[in-house]
Amino acid sequence: MSMPRFHGVMPAIATPMLPDKTIDNDAFQKLCEWQIQSGVHGIVPVGTTGESPTLSHNEHLHIIELCVKTVQGRVPVIAGTGSNNTEEAVFLSQEAQKKNADALLIVTPYYNKPSQNGLFAHYDAIANAVEIPIFIYNIPSRSVVNMEIDTFARLHEKHPHIKGVKDATKDLTLPTLMRAKLGHDFILLSGEDGSIPAFLAQGGHGLISVSCNIAPKLHAQLQNAWLEKDINTLAHIRDTLMPLHEACFIEPSPAPIKYALSLMNKCHNVCRSPIIPLSPQAETHLKECLTQLQIL
Repeated sequence: MSMPRFHGVMPAIATPMLPDKTIDNDAFQKLCEWQIQSGVHGIVPVGTTGESPTLSHNEHLHIIELCVKTVQGRVPVIAGTGSNNTEEAVFLSQEAQKKNADALLIVTPYYNKPSQNGLFAHYDAIANAVEIPIFIYNIPSRSVVNMEIDTFARLHEKHPHIKGVKDATKDLTLPTLMRAKLGHDFILLSGEDGSIPAFLAQGGHGLISVSCNIAPKLHAQLQNAWLEKDINTLAHIRDTLMPLHEACFIEPSPAPIKYALSLMNKCHNVCRSPIIPLSPQAETHLKECLTQLQIL
């Protein structure tokens, strides 16, 4: 099966922090390297899981630069550059392009609740300002707005470098509907870990994943099993990973990810406020899950 460059599983990678809540550069680079060695197909820094809402612009761009430097072209780097302020999204996108990110992941504007024409104007301005591929992150549960397929089609027709979507709507009819409207070259990435086998079966190309931070090898094996048409292996990994997908959201993300990675000696158990550490009950549940998966 022929797949586009941007496919397979890509961690929405966490941003390790030191106890004083500054960025832990060494841990970040080691985390990226471990993901690549485990077989992931790309890295997505400074998304929600990367705590982008609490990073300064300098920190945000530093993480993108550090990721590109660490990856060294072995897999694509899709940098998060979204904002509910169009000018800010343009600035972050232009700077990410200068730092040699391979593509951009740009969330629909949150809180403002723009119309479909407002969404078009937002992405039109960003696409006019950069040349590298753009992925639109459609997540109505967080941003309150939903981009309609016709708006995707208008944008893709005007700007062919708007290459695809990270879809977190949980609507499994959308991949097939989008293929029919936008063509098979429009890249469909899921933002919902638990539904990825069904998403692939509906015409999707891959997953930008939260739980991949913890179990990259299993995630990569699942994607490869799909490409190799090994449905038995895919089904086994699907069932194995489902408890982990749920545990990663037992409390607000990325607190579960940071706690799990700390147990694995990958980073400190540190998030920036308003995300707080897990409760003792959640810690126990997640630790039991990791033990059952033989991650610990």
